Amino acid sequence: MSYTYVQDPSQADGLVRDLKRARRIALDCEAAGFHRYADSLCLLQVTVGHDTYIVDPLAFDAGEVLRRPLEDPSVEVVMHGADYDLRLLQRDLGTTLRGLFDTQIAAALLGESALSLQALLESRLDVSLSKKYQRADWAQRPLSQDMLDYAAGDTRHLVQLADLLLRDLKERGRDAWADEECRVLEETATAPRAPGEDDEPEDPVVRVKGARDLSPREVTALRAALEWRDGLARERDRAAFRIVGDGPLMEVVLRRPADALELAGIKGFSSALARSDGPDLLERLSRVARLPDKEMRGYPRSARRGPPRPPPEVEALADKLKAARNRRAEELGLDRGTLLPNATLTAVALKAPRNERELARVDGIRRWQVGAVGEALLKVLSGAR
Repeated sequence: MSYTYVQDPSQADGLVRDLKRARRIALDCEAAGFHRYADSLCLLQVTVGHDTYIVDPLAFDAGEVLRRPLEDPSVEVVMHGADYDLRLLQRDLGTTLRGLFDTQIAAALLGESALSLQALLESRLDVSLSKKYQRADWAQRPLSQDMLDYAAGDTRHLVQLADLLLRDLKERGRDAWADEECRVLEETATAPRAPGEDDEPEDPVVRVKGARDLSPREVTALRAALEWRDGLARERDRAAFRIVGDGPLMEVVLRRPADALELAGIKGFSSALARSDGPDLLERLSRVARLPDKEMRGYPRSARRGPPRPPPEVEALADKLKAARNRRAEELGLDRGTLLPNATLTAVALKAPRNERELARVDGIRRWQVGAVGEALLKVLSGAR
């Protein structure tokens, strides 16, 4: 498998030359969040024409090489499932990508049931990709030859796949649908935070299943246990769940083990961790147990519970809209949520638009969705009135 591994700007001459004349680029990113404490952009795979490059952003500022073509809307950048990669590119390379064609979006709008890159390459091109390194630690250095070979395969066939999908989109009159979805993804994935948004760090207990049902003292103890785990994860540069999972920590809080031996008996809590760092955890929990009730911080009332439940008449109308959406999705051969998510249908029921212009102003709805299912929705709304 032929590719160029770029670990230094002096090795990027071929890539720079190819990018200057490129009108289409295939791009993929590898990150390390599954293994490391902080996720980061660890590898970029770029295919231009018949040439593939693997770029190491941990070795040099890859943005200097890639920023111009990626930010040029006249250069099509083919990616698959680009949402998170776009955020990484902006955060770690200072690059706001334009010109996206997302093969996952295209496949969804064609009604494909299996949307993974592996499934699409196999069904469309009879190409099999290995899954061996899907969850590899891409932050490790040096990378093995097998890992580099695997990475190079992710972009080698992307442009060819994009051509086939785009052909089918045009045949069905859906190419404008894909273009709109890709432009929306570019904007939403890289939108700046609104003033005041997420200024306060999220209370870690809200991410733990079942924490809402704990007593205030148990929630305070869980918070202390999560802080203990976070400190170890940061110190060892490991993903927090790789230190110990949420479930075992909940069990520790509920059972209150007396010593490291009892701690090691909790399923999912390793005996090595119990011996080395368990005493510190148990001491933190003991301190919580000695605190007066007035110092307990229970589950945060402000934690997101989702939007408030709409009135019964709005729910009933939303159900009718869903039925119309479902019939139209079946006619189009699309997944129901792809055609129009339930949350958007509820927003439509709340706004009760009277025409396509008002429907297009409902938050979250796309122009292509108004054209594809708007008539059916407006008919339901008219009947309800």
